Amino acid sequence: MPALPQHVALIMDGNGRWAARRGLPRIEGHRRGAGALLGLVSCAARDGVKTLTVFGFSTENWHRPPQEVEGLMALLRHYLKAEVTELHTNNVLLRVIGDRAALPPDIVTLIQDAEALTAGNAGLVLVVALNYGGRADILRACQRLAAAGGPWREDALAGHLYTAGLPPPDLLIRTAGERRLSNFLLWDLAYTELHFTDVLWPDFGEADWRAALADFARRERRFGGLGT
Repeated sequence: MPALPQHVALIMDGNGRWAARRGLPRIEGHRRGAGALLGLVSCAARDGVKTLTVFGFSTENWHRPPQEVEGLMALLRHYLKAEVTELHTNNVLLRVIGDRAALPPDIVTLIQDAEALTAGNAGLVLVVALNYGGRADILRACQRLAAAGGPWREDALAGHLYTAGLPPPDLLIRTAGERRLSNFLLWDLAYTELHFTDVLWPDFGEADWRAALADFARRERRFGGLGT
């Protein structure tokens, strides 16, 4: 049986370009992108992937035009209200990582409610990174480890990351032809296999998911050692 990644990380890029090519507002691209994510959650759960971590909103995304940021927050509110019950019904556990301090208070409450509702679920773990940056995550972990007095070991530092308790991703998928990490999970992606596709995120479907899994299955993971 081909190797299956147990943890897949995802950078969902190309929403704005998808909308621009169709003469639509950028927020419509984000709306279509959210729909594509829901479809991928179903694929991942059905295929037996244990964890799916998605880059929902970065610390740098606040620099986008205020109207776009407001639209993204409105979309987030909508999906936290409208889709969490469906996730719960499908046994998905939702976990949100990142600095919540800058998020609107009502969204923080919706996140807390969604996490509480799904906390006992034993299916796919859906991790959504909101107001997240990899460098800030490492800095925060160092500060917490220093406050605790160490010990200064890799496993101890990892225990203070937002991703504490999660296995590192086996596969990272990035869409829309971009080939960079963009400050996402910098500690966790040390030995992750990278898959890049030119497909814009709103067009990313099951066939593209299958292609990424097939690409992963062809890789030989050596983790710094020798191959077979």
